[in-house]
Amino acid sequence: MHRRFLLLTTAAVLAAPALHGARAQSGASITGAGATFPNPLYQKWAEAAKAAGGPALNYQSVGSGAGQAQIRNRTVDFGASDAPMTGELLKENKLLQFPTTMGALVPIVNLPGVAIDQLKLTGDVLADIYLGNITKWNDARIAELNKGLDLPNLAIAPIYRADGSGTTYVWVSYLSAVSPEWKTKVGVGTSVKWPVGNGARGNEGVSATVRNTHGAIGYTENAYALQSKLTTTQLRNKAGQFVTPTPASFLAAAAGADWSVPNFVANVINTGGVTSWPIVAPTFILVPLNPADAARATNVFRFFDWAFTHGDAAAQQLEYIPLPDAVKQTVRAAWRRVQDTSGKPVWSS
Repeated sequence: MHRRFLLLTTAAVLAAPALHGARAQSGASITGAGATFPNPLYQKWAEAAKAAGGPALNYQSVGSGAGQAQIRNRTVDFGASDAPMTGELLKENKLLQFPTTMGALVPIVNLPGVAIDQLKLTGDVLADIYLGNITKWNDARIAELNKGLDLPNLAIAPIYRADGSGTTYVWVSYLSAVSPEWKTKVGVGTSVKWPVGNGARGNEGVSATVRNTHGAIGYTENAYALQSKLTTTQLRNKAGQFVTPTPASFLAAAAGADWSVPNFVANVINTGGVTSWPIVAPTFILVPLNPADAARATNVFRFFDWAFTHGDAAAQQLEYIPLPDAVKQTVRAAWRRVQDTSGKPVWSS
């Protein structure tokens, strides 16, 4: 079962080679804030990079909206967001945007007698649950998808992110892709006007609320579902096949991503492929093109350079999807756009 990856130790990650080079400074620190989606991985990378002699990272998992606001206000060294910024906003705020990893969103439910990955759902059914069109777990449309499964006559309690969230952006992007009604009535954004349900803050809050509420359904990054031992579901993909959330199905979805688009905004939502998981997305870092402190900007790139070189094992343990090596090299080249006050790139490795 794919949850076996959580049983792997982190010894190999913590034993990764130390950072080298003239710019390496023991005791250096950096600050970041934003997306909760990659938080488990960023915390793992922070632990391992510091042990290898890299910068100490203080990362606050406060949501993509807050992360974008903090980097615009220059109160952190980098912001993190699952919702990509538009080219216009990047230019206006003098920011560089680059991806660090990819992850999958999964539906999570709390249904008595229903095991992990036993329940089958479709995108249109999910949209109608969050639109308030389907209100009971034994609704005929859900029952038709799950013949032989004893579904309770229990009210559905939809849970969503109450904060500005890139996770929400990815989730509603998927619902808009599969449901014309959702696209017309609600649309896409880091915050939307939810027709029904109750909000919770962060992936952590959604996970906890679903775990503690009979009949609940929510959405979260796969790592949170794994860590909290929550009940995930199967989903029908664009090819019409029911798939479970596994590393193989995530990789199948990510394989066709087009990274040649501006600002690395690759679309991995509802891609084709018989084995593809339908809700996969990259997550992004935002850094100033004109940092006030060049040394701190260099340390941000030192941290992510280490993560790109030595962090794939940790990503795979938590079932994130590492970026292809070619994309990592393109990202490193983009870092040279960040310059100090004399016009010299802060990253030259």
